[in-house]
Amino acid sequence: MSEGINQLIIVVSGPGGVGKGTIVDRLVTRDQRLWLSRSWTTRERRPGESADAYVFASPEEFEQRIADGGFLEWTEFLGNYYGTPLPDLVALEGRDVVLEIELDGARQVKERFPTAVLMFLLPPSREEQERRLRGRGDPNDKVFARLRKAEAEEPLGRAIADHVLVNDDLETTVDEMLRVIAGERAARDCG
Repeated sequence: MSEGINQLIIVVSGPGGVGKGTIVDRLVTRDQRLWLSRSWTTRERRPGESADAYVFASPEEFEQRIADGGFLEWTEFLGNYYGTPLPDLVALEGRDVVLEIELDGARQVKERFPTAVLMFLLPPSREEQERRLRGRGDPNDKVFARLRKAEAEEPLGRAIADHVLVNDDLETTVDEMLRVIAGERAARDCG
């Protein structure tokens, strides 16, 4: 991935249960100039989760990809690996890249690409975040671990984000994000 890229890199981050996956799916549906990079993970697929929500890999496959330098960023969380594969930006000419990643990965991307636009999403409340985590089938130990992690990461997410949004209404949040993207594109085109 060239450091002198023309594409806008949009990083969508936030704690588990904030709605990142649903939001990025809506973004790429509504804006055909956006391309979503599918992250890799070694965690098991959740009941009812789409097979293309992630590239579900074995730990050995993931570690080999790390060794081959095939990730833009990667991290380990709750005993599983998560990572963003390097996109082929030449093949994506004219399209902007959306990355849906955890905060540690967002920090890595911002360090490597300071012009990347980090949108940090928050739930309307911890109670709502817990309800969403339980609604997607996370077991109790994972729910509590994700809630603890959210409490610890929120100050850092707010500090490094270019835009902080509260996902209290899905369509309103998507509309706000599309306005941010339009503004970032306009600024890039003028710069």
